[in-house]
Amino acid sequence: MGNEAEITAKFWKALRKDMTMFLGLAEGEDGHARPMTAQLDNDDTDGGPIWFFTSTDNKLFAQLGEGVIGGGQRAMAHFVSKGHDVWATLHGSLSGTRDRATIERLWNPFVAAWYEGKDDPKIALIRLEPENAEIWIDANSAVAGIKMLLGIDPKKDYKDKVAEVTL
Repeated sequence: MGNEAEITAKFWKALRKDMTMFLGLAEGEDGHARPMTAQLDNDDTDGGPIWFFTSTDNKLFAQLGEGVIGGGQRAMAHFVSKGHDVWATLHGSLSGTRDRATIERLWNPFVAAWYEGKDDPKIALIRLEPENAEIWIDANSAVAGIKMLLGIDPKKDYKDKVAEVTL
């Protein structure tokens, strides 16, 4: 597994499957992050923006306001896959938008359950433009425990399961 490309690919695959991230501003808000459902433009994309449907009265969206994409505030997002085999911390910028074309493109039945249709006056998007991440792949603590019992150092195996990557 040890190379950055493989670790990064495993992260994107897990995010497409599990989709929940803790998202917040990197400064201010006393480090408060909230769980939000990630939307990716398509399954073929490894990288690019991560989108979150929200409402105009969401506190985070209100702090961002509707801004120019790329001109957002510093953000941090945290991810843990449901199987606890992939963890990640991402850094990047957040911006808010109500862009109709993006809402149309990302709309799906799961999103529809939360709104009164695509024309809901409160529908909004938060865009995370990831810049870098630290990603950890599970080193299987049970295997590490057995290796320790046999006198084998488990740390050697784990060094290839962490990557600091540019996204």
